[in-house]
Amino acid sequence: MTTGIGKRESEMRKREAGSLVPRFHRFCDSRLTRRIRGSPFGPASPFAAASCLRSPTAGSRHSGFSLIELLVALAVFASMAALAYGGLNAVVRARAGLSQQQEAFNALMRSVASLERDLRQAAARPVRGNYGEPQPPFAGTPNGVELTRAGFANPQAEVRSNLERVTYVLDDGTLRRGNYPVLDRAPGTAAQVTVLRDQVDAFRLRYLDEANHWSDTWPPREAADTPALPRAVEFRIETKEYGEITRVVELVSSWPARAVEALP
Repeated sequence: MTTGIGKRESEMRKREAGSLVPRFHRFCDSRLTRRIRGSPFGPASPFAAASCLRSPTAGSRHSGFSLIELLVALAVFASMAALAYGGLNAVVRARAGLSQQQEAFNALMRSVASLERDLRQAAARPVRGNYGEPQPPFAGTPNGVELTRAGFANPQAEVRSNLERVTYVLDDGTLRRGNYPVLDRAPGTAAQVTVLRDQVDAFRLRYLDEANHWSDTWPPREAADTPALPRAVEFRIETKEYGEITRVVELVSSWPARAVEALP
């Protein structure tokens, strides 16, 4: 008798356990029917089915992130942000360094071009200094030069000469160009100085005479009768970044006496 009762109870438990699955599916089907009717995604909404499968009963709790997961996500985000900032900072530093190098190189090229242009336009026109003393048209030293140049633009047609007196000198590691407002100066007349290039280690010049001899000064000390302008000028500009730059500029010199006699 007891054995029969135990068998019936076990069979009832099995039937009840088996009936949970269809009962859950019927519950889910009813919820899906109600949600699909008002859903904007149509009759085959995957969001409604997913929500039904996640919450089979009204009393189930919603899943979320744990504190450990949030901390891990924050740590990963912080690491990625640090890496991104380091890369961006390196790019900014590299760009700033390239800009400085480009500006230094452009300043050096402007200095070379300005000196070459003034030397090519040298004119044999003597001037007077601040105290009325005569100055040669071209006065050169091993570390500087002063000359009269042509081509002084006059776009406003001012009452002045088209010639200009300019100087180049290395002053405390800075290459400077000066130009005087007039040719024949009065007491107190000063040159307007323009900085061409700083951080210059050396600025050297030498001058070629008619006999093809190089001299460190012009006019040469040992020559008694020399022309107003040398035949050529060699200048060297030395910097740490680009080494030594050498240029030889040919000037417009007066013809030798033999060439003048040979003319018809």
